[in-house]
Amino acid sequence: MPPLQQVPPEPSSPCEWIDTEVRVRYAETDQMGIAYYANYLVWFEVGRGEFCRQRGFVYRDFEKENEAHLAVAEAQCRYHSSAHYDDVLIIRTRIQEFRKRTVRFEYEVLRKDDDALIATGWTLHVILDKKGKMKSFPPDYAHFLKSEVTQKA
Repeated sequence: MPPLQQVPPEPSSPCEWIDTEVRVRYAETDQMGIAYYANYLVWFEVGRGEFCRQRGFVYRDFEKENEAHLAVAEAQCRYHSSAHYDDVLIIRTRIQEFRKRTVRFEYEVLRKDDDALIATGWTLHVILDKKGKMKSFPPDYAHFLKSEVTQKA
């Protein structure tokens, strides 16, 4: 197995947020210029991918090296305010819970200009092998996430 990208950083707190910026594109809005609701799940994915990179691994490499996938089992998004065309949003991502076979990411979406809370949510992922069967999180990668929170059985 090739070496991983880097040693994971020590979190500054048990629930360290990783921030990622996105700009609302015209194609992501409805006729009123308001961000379409389904795009928030896409932005959660953008935040999750960057979270993993900053924690020390690339998801594509994780899939290839472990013949495994992090499948979304549940997703929740609560909308607090509207995002509009050309708004710069901060997608804040952190690990809410890490277990042997699941990981739950938590998200906050803020408008950069005024720090307004736009949305909050979470996604629950299960670790699956290539045949779609649940498996344990590979130890070579688990430490990149479980140092974030206390691991649960």
